[in-house]
Amino acid sequence: MTIQKFENDKQFDEIIHIIEESRKNALRKVNEELIMMYWRVGEYISRQSENASYGDSYIQSLANFFSQNYPQIKGFNRRGLYRMKQFYETYKDDEKVSTLLTQLSWSNHIKLLSACKTNGERVFYMQLCIKEGYSARELARQVDSGYYERYLLSKTHLSPAVSQAHNDTGNIFLDNYVLDFLDLPEKVSEKDLQKSILNNLKSFILEIGKDFTFIGEEYRVQVGNHDYYIDLLFYHRDLSCLVAFELKIGEFKPEYIGKVNFYLEALDREVKKENENPSVGVILCASKDDEVVEYALSRSLSPTMVSEYTLKLIDKKLLQEKLKEYINLTESIDTDEK
Repeated sequence: MTIQKFENDKQFDEIIHIIEESRKNALRKVNEELIMMYWRVGEYISRQSENASYGDSYIQSLANFFSQNYPQIKGFNRRGLYRMKQFYETYKDDEKVSTLLTQLSWSNHIKLLSACKTNGERVFYMQLCIKEGYSARELARQVDSGYYERYLLSKTHLSPAVSQAHNDTGNIFLDNYVLDFLDLPEKVSEKDLQKSILNNLKSFILEIGKDFTFIGEEYRVQVGNHDYYIDLLFYHRDLSCLVAFELKIGEFKPEYIGKVNFYLEALDREVKKENENPSVGVILCASKDDEVVEYALSRSLSPTMVSEYTLKLIDKKLLQEKLKEYINLTESIDTDEK
C-alpha cells in the first residue's frame, strides 16, 4: 500500500516534532535509570567490599553468581562490576557532579573513568559531552587528542590583544587544533588543505565545535565591481554570527589580519542579518609567533582569532607537562603575592 503524499505535509510538522521529542525523552529516561542502577549497584558493592571477610574477592563471587544464574544480563562480569564500584566511589563525595551523571551514557562514563586523572578533567568532559552531545567515539577522540589540556593552555599567558580576541569570540576557540583525521603530509597546498577539510567536514566540526553549521567553501562576497572568496564560511548558533575561516599552510603573517577584516566588513554589510552579531574571523595557520600575533591583533577592529593547526596527534604527555608547568607557575605567583 502506498501512502498518499500531500503537498501541504508541513502542516504535520508539529506532530512529528511531538513524536521525536517524546522518543528523545524516553531514551533519556532509560539512560537515567540505567546510570542510577549502576550507581546503586556500585554503592552496594563498595559497602560489601569494606567488610574484611569479603574484600576484593566479593566482586569475583558476585560475577560468578551472575554468570551461572543470569547469563543473559550483560555487563555484570568482574570488570563491569568493578567499574560500577569505581563509578560510585569516584563521585560519591562530589555533589557538583550529581546533576551531570545521568546526562551521560555509560560508555562515556567508562571512558572518563579510565582516561582522566583528575575530577576537574572529568567534570570538564562531562559538561562538554552534554553541550556537544558526544557519542562514545566522539568523546574518545577528544580525550585522546588532549582537548582538555589544549583548551586550558589556550587560556594561559594571554597578551592583552589576544585576551580581548578570546573575550570577543566567547572563548570558544582553541589556540591549537588537531587535524590528524585529514591524513595529509606535512607539506600541502592551501587548496589540498581546504579540499581535505571539506571531505572530512564532520570530523572538522567535531574538532572546532558542534555549534558550527557549514555554509559554504570559496564563499563569494562582492565589493564594488570585484569578487572575493572566503575559504570556509560557517554560522555559529551560540554566538549567533557568521564565522569566516582563512586557511594558511605557513606561518602567520600580519597582513592576514587586514584581509580577514576586509572579509568580515563585507559579510556584515552584505550578508549578516539584523538580528545577528558581528561576524568573526579565524586565521588557521601551520604556525605562529605569539608576539607577532599580539602586534597584529592590537590594531584589529574586528573579532579575529589566530590559531595553529597540526596534522598529527600531539603527545598528550607533553600537553599534560605543559599544563602542569603552568599550574605550578600560577600557584607560585599566587604564593609570592600573598
